[in-house]
Amino acid sequence: MFSKACEYGIRSAIYIAEKALENDKVSLREVSKAIDSPEAYTSKILQLLSRNQIILSEKGPTGGYFIDRSKLEKIMLSDLVFAIDGNSVYEGCGLGLKRCNENRPCPAHFQFKKIRNDLKEMLEATTLLDLALGLKNGVSVLKR
Repeated sequence: MFSKACEYGIRSAIYIAEKALENDKVSLREVSKAIDSPEAYTSKILQLLSRNQIILSEKGPTGGYFIDRSKLEKIMLSDLVFAIDGNSVYEGCGLGLKRCNENRPCPAHFQFKKIRNDLKEMLEATTLLDLALGLKNGVSVLKR
């Protein structure tokens, strides 16, 4: 449902957010290792999240990637998805047809519409803080 870049972006942001709970900054190498993603690919994703002001980066010996702790409960999962994949997760045909719409629906159009609406509600109701706390408390994991 999400692009591979979006999956890595969400996992990266959750990891960085979990470290932000301890006021820690993390390196590219640390993020890449924590989410099991190639460094070069992770770097591009982190740049994208930084350009969209979801994460921050600081250069230098004490630098790294971080998220302002006060923003953790304001950043929604939908913000991450939009920054990387745009609105594509909410649009398009579930069967991949190019001309599927309300007037000319595919056989699964209305079932997929419900799933997309439920997904949108979940993404808009879930904060980065919720996800970081799940990771910190051992309820969730970022690697297989």
